[in-house]
Amino acid sequence: MNQTDIEQARFNMIEQQVRPWEVLDQRVLDTMKRIPREEFVPERYHSLAFADTSIPLGHDQFMMAPKVEGRMLQALAISPQDSILEIGTGSGYVTACLASLGRQVTSIDIMADFTAAAAARLASRNISNVSLQTADAADGVDTGEQYDVIAVTGSLPVLQQQFHQNLKIGGRLFIITGTPPVMEALLITRIDETSWKRESLFETSLPPLVHASTPHDFVF
Repeated sequence: MNQTDIEQARFNMIEQQVRPWEVLDQRVLDTMKRIPREEFVPERYHSLAFADTSIPLGHDQFMMAPKVEGRMLQALAISPQDSILEIGTGSGYVTACLASLGRQVTSIDIMADFTAAAAARLASRNISNVSLQTADAADGVDTGEQYDVIAVTGSLPVLQQQFHQNLKIGGRLFIITGTPPVMEALLITRIDETSWKRESLFETSLPPLVHASTPHDFVF
């Protein structure tokens, strides 16, 4: 596609997919318009950069569909001063959006090649407020750090409060939990030291984080 076609496809993605999915926050829409999604898609899937579909990244992991990314970013209500933890760097596209909306992003992925590719893509866009780490974070992050926002971009078949303690008071966690065919996107807000509010956002489907805990098989 030439640049005119790319910009038209980006416009269509926003107006025909993201906005109709009740993503009306102008900061989120402007961010998704500004960050070039096509530069974060694996080369062989460039034709799908703006499609209403999940895009394979390798290692059985996928980029979320644009409308899901938009709903997630909107639900997290990110302010310019927020510190952000992302679990699952993937392509780095959501990382770039988070970095545009907040103050600082720490992004963790278990795949070293994902981390390296995302680092190159972010550097090419002069995005410098991101710290990338390669680690297994499916069972939580035990660093003592707390964040205003946590975005988990792979699903958790079993929600065991893996990231609840990493939230500051008033902090927001986006997570998708469950197993196919019923998976639920949740927004979890920390109320105080010992309580959290849970809000169901929508149903979707997303592959689990690598090494995420799974429900025990039922035995008769």
